[in-house]
Amino acid sequence: MPETSETASRTPADFWFDPICPWAWMTSRWMLEVEKVRPVEVRWHVMSLSVLNENRLDELPRQYVDLIEAGWGPVRVLTAAEQKHGPEVLGPLYTALGTRFHNRGLPNERATIVDALKEAGLPEELADAADTDAYDERLRASHEEGIGLVGQEVGTPVIAVPGADGKQTAFFGPVVTPAPKGEAAARLWDGTLMVASTPGFFELKRTRTEDPKFD
Repeated sequence: MPETSETASRTPADFWFDPICPWAWMTSRWMLEVEKVRPVEVRWHVMSLSVLNENRLDELPRQYVDLIEAGWGPVRVLTAAEQKHGPEVLGPLYTALGTRFHNRGLPNERATIVDALKEAGLPEELADAADTDAYDERLRASHEEGIGLVGQEVGTPVIAVPGADGKQTAFFGPVVTPAPKGEAAARLWDGTLMVASTPGFFELKRTRTEDPKFD
């Protein structure tokens, strides 16, 4: 997508996601709201809970292991789509997949992925990538790029923005439900940038007492 004067004046926000994560989905919908109320341009990148947890499967509950083992398929398809059709397809394909997985509760299977590819205007044969490691090198590189900014102790999403010194400031989260809209989205963004750009600031957290609320 060619750069215009409008996009050039927007602050880039690099967003790493795994489409199977409901909390990353909530944060991504918030970021789309932020784009409407702040001069921000979201740039989408793939990371993978399957890659993140592949060496600690014996420490995890069986239900979560099943989830992340099945999670290889969607991130491989996203990576194949990016490689063949450019990074600009990641946002629409993520929206198509996430809407089906989270809002509609459809299973993580080939039929769901094919349907999402069609909605995003992409060839359905990209679904074949789910069952091959042909794109894993690129997938791992994208994952490491994101997780390397914040450390191995966190998951998805990861967001990175230019700091006051021009270097990237990255953080995990925010984890929020439901996704704030309008001015509420703007306030959360402003606050997130403020704490993320504070030297020496690392963590602000409380126990989650609600499940993701999809709307």
